[in-house]
Amino acid sequence: MTKVKSLTDLKRMKETLQAKIDLREKGEAAENLVQIKVAMATCGIASGAKTVMEFLIDELGKRGINAVVTQTGCMGYCYAEPTIEVKLPHADPVVFGYVDTKKADEIIERYIKKGELVDGIIPVNYESINNI
Repeated sequence: MTKVKSLTDLKRMKETLQAKIDLREKGEAAENLVQIKVAMATCGIASGAKTVMEFLIDELGKRGINAVVTQTGCMGYCYAEPTIEVKLPHADPVVFGYVDTKKADEIIERYIKKGELVDGIIPVNYESINNI
């Protein structure tokens, strides 16, 4: 934890933390933003999901990408943890497995910014009840 030595340090820390909170809690117009869900069940946390989530929050903010980053429970892909679901505006969600900070960086740069598919996508293996 950073030591606070002056009022300026405290203000800077507050601004940084507020920016992180804002990035996580932009739920009002989420359909027009990039939405990322990080699986944070026990298996995800044990595999490094917390580090991935912190990285995503920091990097999306630094790169000026409007996104909502939230945590969710088990997605059912325990073998591929850490897993994240990325939903671009007006597109179907895509689940990525084995996501570390390097893979998260690639997802931001190639999939989120450029719309290019990247390795690590977990194929959909279920039918929506609406399709039956």
